[in-house]
Amino acid sequence: MPHNVSLINTIAAGLGLALIFGFMATKLRLPALVGYLLAGVVIGPFTPGFVADAEIAAQLAEIGVMLLMFGVGLHFSLDDLLSVRKIALPGAVVQMVVATLMGMGLAMWWGWGMGPALVFGISLSVASTVVLLRALESLGILESFTGRVAVGWLVVEDLAMVLVLVLLPPLAGFLGGTQPAGTGVSIWQTLGVTLLQVGGFVALMLVVGRRLFPWVLWQVTHTGSRELFTLCVVAAAVSIAFASAALFGVSFALGAFFAGMVLRESEFSHRAAEESLPLRDAFAVLFFVSVGMLFDPSVLIERPLQVLGVVAIILLGKSLAAALLVIALRYPLNTALTVSASLAQIGEFSFILVGLGAALGLLPPEGQSLVLAGALISIAVNPLLFKAIAPVQAFLRARSGFARQLEARDDPLAELPTATEERFLSRQVVLVGYGRVGRRIALALTEAQQPFVVAEQNREIVERLRGQGIPAVYGDAADPAVLVQAHVARARMLVIATPDAMAARPMIDTARTLNPEIEVAVRSHNEEEAQRLRDDGAGHVFLGEAELAEAMVRHVMARAEPGR
Repeated sequence: MPHNVSLINTIAAGLGLALIFGFMATKLRLPALVGYLLAGVVIGPFTPGFVADAEIAAQLAEIGVMLLMFGVGLHFSLDDLLSVRKIALPGAVVQMVVATLMGMGLAMWWGWGMGPALVFGISLSVASTVVLLRALESLGILESFTGRVAVGWLVVEDLAMVLVLVLLPPLAGFLGGTQPAGTGVSIWQTLGVTLLQVGGFVALMLVVGRRLFPWVLWQVTHTGSRELFTLCVVAAAVSIAFASAALFGVSFALGAFFAGMVLRESEFSHRAAEESLPLRDAFAVLFFVSVGMLFDPSVLIERPLQVLGVVAIILLGKSLAAALLVIALRYPLNTALTVSASLAQIGEFSFILVGLGAALGLLPPEGQSLVLAGALISIAVNPLLFKAIAPVQAFLRARSGFARQLEARDDPLAELPTATEERFLSRQVVLVGYGRVGRRIALALTEAQQPFVVAEQNREIVERLRGQGIPAVYGDAADPAVLVQAHVARARMLVIATPDAMAARPMIDTARTLNPEIEVAVRSHNEEEAQRLRDDGAGHVFLGEAELAEAMVRHVMARAEPGR
């Protein structure tokens, strides 16, 4: 038997201990994520006993990031990204600047120089996409408007970090570090080349990739081999991510994300997402294990106050700044709290940046340990913050007059125009959500000349609908005020076309309270969720797979009638 089995040792120890500690964490009513991180600490170089190969673990974790971002791309279209640009782009940029300044201020208070403080501050400003996606998927809100805002926000952060990682080496000498050899080019030239590389990659993927990769997937599907289909999906995710980094200087994560986006054009995208799910889950676990391996527990004893300051910036400082930005952009309180919780952690880009900063002499040895301590603690706490969104929102609405004023503030899009025709105010259909499903329903209602009012969380969509003469109300329909403005009290039907089943319950309660005779139709994604809605008396629940099967059965039986 060969002695050099570091890969096998790392995978076996990582997954085995992650299972044990993850199981113990769930029994203690903690997120399984905490167990995965602790498993990494146990097999890391800073604790006694077996030490796994950190380099191999980091590479396995990178594959996990690729597969996870690829899965996100399969569910996140370019239209979704553009639909949230007015909040994600300015929000991410301003939030990163604010968080960087807070980190710089703390580091300079400790006596660090400008260069190290800048690298330290930037490392605290960017959140982990891996952690966010796990949280959104567990809550079932990845495809909701709020989920798209959070993912779009982090995609903008990732793009910004690509520029930072490219510009840092030529700037190292100016910032007080060691200038790498062969970097005697101007900053503007480096920035221009980077923008051209990223732009060229995006253009290539959108122009060529959207036609080529779905065609390849279609050809593989015709072979009838499930193994080849799975291999094609995984190969596309990993190879495109690698090629994007090698040829265009784009990160693995962003390369895999755009690979998923272009493959989404294929009708087999749903199957591709399901086929890659087991691998994504396994490698995501290894990602968290690898994070735990980098953590030196002694920093908690030697520098407790500094660790506390780092955690405060991550959990409170930049999260509060993000929430205020979302509210300032006139989005609902629920969106502000969700984005705030999404950013209350740091991850993979922070690790890459502090590693590069240390190699360039721009970060003292304790800087990396402090960032890793902040990452470990924030990642462990983050799932609890997501669970606290609903209670915090309810508490603020009940106890804070200011919070109620924010949701009831004078917003021309939050109520129907006074010139709205009477036929839209009585016996109309109230349609919640104007996504892929909502648009089809609205088109059918228009063709049938059935009046309807749309309730939507995306301001841009509401503005566009009003420009088209369609009555629309901006806001979260889980808030009773939004349905009141849609005149649900006099409506004949409430149609909930959003993918967030948890938010459907308060909408139904509000509608039934104001209009006991109203008919309700609600969308669901899985049988368990649909059954809970039926048990709660939600009305007619449409389950995606069941409705597809029924439509196919009707078609088959109609075509298979005797005599045809």
